[in-house]
Amino acid sequence: MHGRVRAPSADRWEFWVRSLRGWDVVFYAMTAVAGVSIAVEVANARDAVVAVVGLVALVVAYLALARRGALRGDVRLTRPYLAVLVAVVVLELGLSELGAVLLFVGYSQIWYFAVTRLEGVLWSVALTLAFVGAMLARDPGRVADAQGVAELVGGAGTGLVFAIALGLWITWMSEQSEQRQHLVEQLGAAQAELASTHHAAGVLEERARLAQEIHDTLAQGFTSVVMLAQAASAELALDRTGSAADRLDQIEAVARDNLAQARALVAAFGPPELESGSLADALTRLGARFESETRVRVEVAGLDALGAVGPEQSVVLLRAAQEALANVRKHAGARHVRLSVARDARDVRLEVADDGRGLPSDVVEGVGLRGMRERADAGGGSLEVVAAPGGGTRVLMTLPAGAGPASAVPASAVPANAVRDDDETGERS
Repeated sequence: MHGRVRAPSADRWEFWVRSLRGWDVVFYAMTAVAGVSIAVEVANARDAVVAVVGLVALVVAYLALARRGALRGDVRLTRPYLAVLVAVVVLELGLSELGAVLLFVGYSQIWYFAVTRLEGVLWSVALTLAFVGAMLARDPGRVADAQGVAELVGGAGTGLVFAIALGLWITWMSEQSEQRQHLVEQLGAAQAELASTHHAAGVLEERARLAQEIHDTLAQGFTSVVMLAQAASAELALDRTGSAADRLDQIEAVARDNLAQARALVAAFGPPELESGSLADALTRLGARFESETRVRVEVAGLDALGAVGPEQSVVLLRAAQEALANVRKHAGARHVRLSVARDARDVRLEVADDGRGLPSDVVEGVGLRGMRERADAGGGSLEVVAAPGGGTRVLMTLPAGAGPASAVPASAVPANAVRDDDETGERS
C-alpha cells in the first residue's frame, strides 16, 4: 500500500480484499430489494424519485468510498461511507416504513467496514438512534404515546442487541478464519523452505560423493600418468627406448582405465574393476598394475578366504586399497607392499602395509584419507593409519561383515572442489 494510506491493519485489509466480491453481491441485491419495495410503497411520485436518488447516492458512495477504501485499506474512505450509509437509511425511513429493510444493509456494512469492535458498536448505536429519530419524525404523534415510544425503543433496542451480538460473532469468526489462513500460509512456507533445504543437502551430498569418486579414480589415474610420463622421459634421456616403450604402454593402459572410470561415473555405474569380476580379482589386478608401474614389489594375500563380499563393501574396500597404494607411490619410498584381506563372522578387514619411510610426526590428513575414513564410518566400520612395526606405514580398514550401503559419502566428507594434487601440499592424501 502507498505510504500515505492509513491502513487499519494488515489482517483487516487482507480480509476486505478476499471477501469484497461476496459483499458486493449481498449489497447490490439487498439495495435493489429495498429500492423496489420503497418505490412501490411511497405515497407519491416525488417521494419515489427521492427514494431512488437516495439509493443511487448510496451505491455511488459504496463504489467511490467503501470499495476503494477496502481495496486500498484506507479508513479515510470507509468511515465517510458509513456516515453516508446512516444518512441514506434515515432518508429512506423518513419516506417509507419499508426503509427498515435497509437496516440489514446498514448493520452488516457497519460490521464489515468497522476496524475495531468498539467502532462497530458505536456505529451500530448511531444507526439505531437515527432509526428511532427517523420513525418519530415521520410520525410526530407517536411522541405523545408513551406506549408507542416504548414499543419503538424496545424494538430498536432488541434489534441493536441482536446486531451487536451478530456483528461480534461474525468478527470473531472472520478473525479465526484469517488466523487459520495465516497458519496455512506459514505451514506452506515452512514446507517449501524444508523442501529447499533437503534439496540443497542432497545436492551437496551428491557433489561430495562425486568429488570423492573423482579423487579415488580419475585423480589417482592422472597421477600415475604423470609419473609414468616422467619415467619415460628419463628413460629416453638415457637412450633406453625399450624401457620407455614399456612406460608408454603403461600410460596407455592407465589412460584407458581412466576413460572407463569416467564413463562409469557419467553413467552412475559402480567401479568398472568390479563389473567383470569379484573384489579378489580387482585387488589382484590392482596389485599387479601397481608393481608394474612403480617397480615396488606387491604381495597380495588372503584372497582365497575372502569369499563373496557385497557390492557396497567391495566399492569401499577397493577404493581404500587404491588410495593406500597411491599414498605409497607418492610418499612412502617403499620397496615392498603387502596388501592383505581377512574375514571372519563379524568383520571384513583390508590391510595395506609398506616398508617405506613411515609417517612423519606432523602428518596432516588429506582428502584421500578423510574420504576413506568417511566411507568406513558410513559403513559402520573404522580406519586406522599407524606406523608399521619395523618402519613403514600400516593402513587397516574394518567393515562389518553384514554392513549395509556404505558407498555414499556424507555431505560433510569433502567439499565440491576437494580434488587437487596432494603432492603440492605435502599432505598424505
